[in-house]
Amino acid sequence: MTPGLGRVAVVIPVLNEREALPLVVAEIPRNAVDEVVVVDNGSIDGTDAVAGALPVRLVREPRRGYGSACLAGIAALSADPPGVVVFLDGDHSDHPEELPRLLDAVAGGADLVVGSRTLGRAEPGALLPQARFGNALACALIRLLYGRRPTDLGPFRAIRWEALGRLGMRDRDFGWTAEMQVKSYRAGLAVAEVPVSYRRRVGVSKITGTVAGTVRAGAKILWTVFRYGL
Repeated sequence: MTPGLGRVAVVIPVLNEREALPLVVAEIPRNAVDEVVVVDNGSIDGTDAVAGALPVRLVREPRRGYGSACLAGIAALSADPPGVVVFLDGDHSDHPEELPRLLDAVAGGADLVVGSRTLGRAEPGALLPQARFGNALACALIRLLYGRRPTDLGPFRAIRWEALGRLGMRDRDFGWTAEMQVKSYRAGLAVAEVPVSYRRRVGVSKITGTVAGTVRAGAKILWTVFRYGL
């Protein structure tokens, strides 16, 4: 239990990340975290078996979609809610050892803290040009519609459980992170950013690794930002 924050839980959505997941879990600072929940989103490469051998709670969510996996992780925690939930990707692109930076910002008064890859240090080739462009476009639209100036919609983030409950999260796909941010702005939550590092992921991205995935994800993110700004 982290002083001032209560229990801290980490939710890691995974889809075919058997090589990356052990690396991610090993780098989580366990002195700052009380529980790690891995949500397997229908992997076919044995990721669930790998997770079963790690010091985590395994949850299975067969309905595909990043948001679906995150929602399943939240549901698994609801019986004994933590004070703070951290969302972390399972592809080893984030740096889990930087998690205390996010928690420090929550302890300082933030309701939602987004790890900004733009403010931090990104390894060459980690953020592909199409990802940089889409992220910048979404952030510009947020500035236009919400009057806020985010630098990133990155997946590495921490949010107070009480604040999360107020958002009524629904998106089951690529719009999850954008929905959380814009709903937080509309709810008047204290939203902060901290710089985080970013590296090339293990394996190929299901989103930016293909043209079709990039287009679908970009369209959904922009639509999510726009629809809640109307």
